[in-house]
Amino acid sequence: MTSALPNGVTALSHLGVIRAEGADAANFLHGQLTQDFALLKPGEARLAALCTAKGRMIASFIGVRPRPDLVLLVCSRDILAATLKRLSMYVLRAKVKLTDASESIALFGLTGTALAANEIDAAAAPGLRIARPVPGSEEEVGIVPLYPADGVPRALWMGPADATRPVGGDVDLAIWQWSEVRSGVATLTTPVLDAFVPQMLNYESIGGVNFKKGCYPGQEVVARSQFRGTLKRRAYVATADAPVEAGQEVFAAGDAEQPVGTVVQAASAPDGRWAALVSMQIAALDAGPLHAGSATGPTLQVEPLPYPLLADI
Repeated sequence: MTSALPNGVTALSHLGVIRAEGADAANFLHGQLTQDFALLKPGEARLAALCTAKGRMIASFIGVRPRPDLVLLVCSRDILAATLKRLSMYVLRAKVKLTDASESIALFGLTGTALAANEIDAAAAPGLRIARPVPGSEEEVGIVPLYPADGVPRALWMGPADATRPVGGDVDLAIWQWSEVRSGVATLTTPVLDAFVPQMLNYESIGGVNFKKGCYPGQEVVARSQFRGTLKRRAYVATADAPVEAGQEVFAAGDAEQPVGTVVQAASAPDGRWAALVSMQIAALDAGPLHAGSATGPTLQVEPLPYPLLADI
């Protein structure tokens, strides 16, 4: 795909924030999510997932720990309410308060030269830290480096809802969503909940799963998929010449009955084509042309992943 990601700033209205605050905030999330929040240092960020007892992902997050008693979970707005309700069921006596902070924390996506304009190190490792606090803001906000899209650096800016907007020209939300797909990092939305173990979305290869931490819902299934070699599906970046959408099944041209995968995320490209993240059988890469929706639907061209897959831990 030849379209270039423009430089600038995008208001991320499709994302929201769950706030977990209290002395047990990190330990509580440590026992619920795939990431080790207990060992996450203040000022660091990681990807994470919430799974069912069967190891299937029902939410994905960018988790940020601004200070010892606070964790912010950035996720898709369409699943936020249900996710907050589910997590709240397990608080019990833990000293943590879970709230929807989407209206009090503004989220912006920065691309290209907008990172330098806001004094962000474009070479920072993705998702490893809050690059710096936002000037004049409270300590729970800052900037998180993200995985690049087609080599263009990206970052997540978090600040108070009334804070001054980060410096940079406007970039349309549709373009940012396209960059999310091109980065190869999936953000779960309603059409694809309860469909994948984390490795089917490459989460173990992009820092979203910690295999050395204690138990969490679905841990045994996730660990078994990793260490017993039972994983048969992976996520791939693909392009199409016609619209595709999350939740569509993927078919190999020779079999109209048995799907080989699922479209996880899709967005239109600046050149009029479409980009998609597809989770599918590894063997399907050699099964001939792939199509979305049906065996005669839009043709999917699989491209190399923008990051390496981990062979082992």
